[in-house]
Order: sequence, then C-alpha cells, then structure tokens
Amino acid sequence: MNAWFSRRAWTRGLAPLMLGLLTGVAVYAESAFVVVVAKDSKAPPKLSNDEVVALFMGTAKSFPNGEKAVPIDHKAGTEGYATFYQKLNGKTEAQMKAYWSRIMFTGKGQPPQEAGDGGAVKKLIAANPNMLGYIEASLVDASVRVVAEVK
Repeated sequence: MNAWFSRRAWTRGLAPLMLGLLTGVAVYAESAFVVVVAKDSKAPPKLSNDEVVALFMGTAKSFPNGEKAVPIDHKAGTEGYATFYQKLNGKTEAQMKAYWSRIMFTGKGQPPQEAGDGGAVKKLIAANPNMLGYIEASLVDASVRVVAEVK
C-alpha cells in the first residue's frame, strides 16, 4: 500500500510540482527587472522597494524629492507584467486587476499607463524625465538610468 501511495503521489502531485518549481526558478533567473528613469531625470539616484511599490500602486504621485512621477507599465497580460508584480509585491496578475478595479471604482486613482513591452517602455521613458518604468536588465543602455532593482 505504501509503494502504491508513494508512486501515485509522485505522478499526481510531486512530479508536476517539482517540474513547476524548476521551471519557475529558470524563468525567475532570466527575468531580472530594473526600474529606470530617463538619464536626465531629476529623480533620486536610488529608490527603495517601498518607494517603488508606492509609485506603481498609486499611493505616491511623486518621487521622494518632490518631483512628479509617472509610472509606466508593460501591457497587462504579458509575462513582463506578471513577473514584475509578483517580484515587487507578491501579487498575481488577477490580484492586480482586482486592486485597480477597486481603486478606479472608488475614484481614488488610475493604473499606470501601459506602453507595451520592455523596449517600448524604455523608449517612452528615455523621452520623458518624469516617467519611470521597469524593463529587463539586459535592455539598459545610456538613454536610461537605473534607480532600483526588483528581485
């Protein structure tokens, strides 16, 4: 009986779980995100995780130094969007959708503007000193400045 249970537990639960964990670890390692601003932005040199959370969750409208901050998102439904919020505040895409639905319904705010993928986000941010957004670390170049890492 124990051998049957063990084999069945492995094939029905443990094997898929292990595969998922291994796959998740690989995706996590490949998807390092950084929060960036334009190279000429007056944003502080570094932002804490709490400051980044406040800006992307709409509870802060400016950088800690008082400069206006406009967060830019990847398109909802993309891997970049889902991975960023999971790493940033542990929320799934469904939880983020519910959060913004509640905030908009009560009139307390709007979600960040969507710009598409990392390349589109970087291009938009590089041209606008008040914007900040997240991109894959591999996309960083001289047009943007990293202010935070999302681990």
